[in-house]
Amino acid sequence: MRALSNALTQNRLHHAYLFTGTRGVGKTTIARILAKALNCTNGITATPCGQCIACQAIDSGSFADLIELDAASNTQVDAMRDLMDNLQYSPVYGRYKVYLIDEVHMLSKSAFNAMLKTLEEPPAHVIFILATTDPQKIPVTVLSRCLQFCLKQITPALIVTRLTEILVAEQIRADQAALKLLAHAAKGSMRDALSLLDQAIAFCNHCVEEAGTRAMLGVVGQDHLFALLQALEQKEGGKLLAIAGELEATGVSFDSVLQDLAAWLHQIALAQTVPQAIDETLPQRDQILALAGQFSREDVQLFYQIALHGRQDLGLAPDEYSGFSMTLLRMLAFLPDRGEKPERVTKSTGKHAKTPMPPVEQRNASKPQTISLSPNETWLTLVKELKLTGMTRMLAQYCEASEFLSGKINLCLPPEHRHLLEKTYQEKLKAQLETHLGNPVELTISLAVISGDTLAAHQENEQRTRQFSAIDAIESDPFVQELIEEFDASLDVKSIKPNS
Repeated sequence: MRALSNALTQNRLHHAYLFTGTRGVGKTTIARILAKALNCTNGITATPCGQCIACQAIDSGSFADLIELDAASNTQVDAMRDLMDNLQYSPVYGRYKVYLIDEVHMLSKSAFNAMLKTLEEPPAHVIFILATTDPQKIPVTVLSRCLQFCLKQITPALIVTRLTEILVAEQIRADQAALKLLAHAAKGSMRDALSLLDQAIAFCNHCVEEAGTRAMLGVVGQDHLFALLQALEQKEGGKLLAIAGELEATGVSFDSVLQDLAAWLHQIALAQTVPQAIDETLPQRDQILALAGQFSREDVQLFYQIALHGRQDLGLAPDEYSGFSMTLLRMLAFLPDRGEKPERVTKSTGKHAKTPMPPVEQRNASKPQTISLSPNETWLTLVKELKLTGMTRMLAQYCEASEFLSGKINLCLPPEHRHLLEKTYQEKLKAQLETHLGNPVELTISLAVISGDTLAAHQENEQRTRQFSAIDAIESDPFVQELIEEFDASLDVKSIKPNS
């Protein structure tokens, strides 16, 4: 608001102002303050006295020269024409006749056209103040004639400060942790924060306590979030589902659980990259630092994206519990083995095999070797060693092995890649296999639905993880953050490419 204050101090006024921003950030309030600044008895000033007749009348809503119009209720051209017809009359009491039009984007096209002529040639005694949550719906011809101010969301810290002041004045006891929950739930809107505060005071019986506020908001406890991540790190799927069941029993919103989980993952990523960025007063700081040493950076980046996509998918799931539990299972499925040697079962015999992968020289020997590893894991390892190019390489990368013996290999290809089943590509693949294994191979490739554990899927996952890491590195760069903060810039993530 520095530009607006300087304009008032220097008496460099514009005939039309546009305030934009999300709900509850103070657009209408600032508009009324501007009306007082223009009509204060002490003169045009950036600091209206608030005590004169004009200021008090504006505060009470009885100032005749402040005309407020709710565009959401008066969308048609007739209401706008009536308003424009009264512009010619001079102010009754004040210095300026101020027209405050709230939710201006709701006006019809004809109503905007009726306003446009006045904006082009406004009377000297008239000033328009427009407010909207959706400036994209305002015609460019109107936008170009307004001085625009974008009001940012109010930070949680400022919301907590204001709520504390109110509670102290009202002599109501409150926990700081509860106020932080309310500020977080308000999502930058002071009006929403005040509404939630009233609700919390009633819910907690004339006080604001953390436990009651969590129950009212349906917010998960921090212990549950830590337990979820610990179970994920330990690969305990049963424990993950047990915690999900406990959360369902408490009636919390799974959307808020995933949101809080993403916030934890963000803190973990900070702890891994810039440890000093973690607030030392954060209650869960030790837990976050511990988790930062248990997960790899790639894991954290991937889990963060899965959590975000999980929130989007909740509405598409059969129910919220299913969507939430599937999100957790998806995280578990993408967690790497980290050098462990799990039991492998061959589909051909159904027996467990712990037999190590034979060296390349042994596989190339003249004597045929029976490979008894899990068929698909053996196939994934082998494809990386084959010297394949072009479409033949794509065929191998999109296949999944259902059977892998020394002289017989059965592969499954998803129907969407049926175009790769050209005889030429199959023959080239067969020749490479025989050369590499050192014995004839009976190769069969059929169309079938697969689990998705293919080399192509592995490479896509690695590329996705690298892309997420690149985006996070750019977003966390201090210079980029300064540009975003100072110039209200936005990052074009599509232009970010990871290093090869």
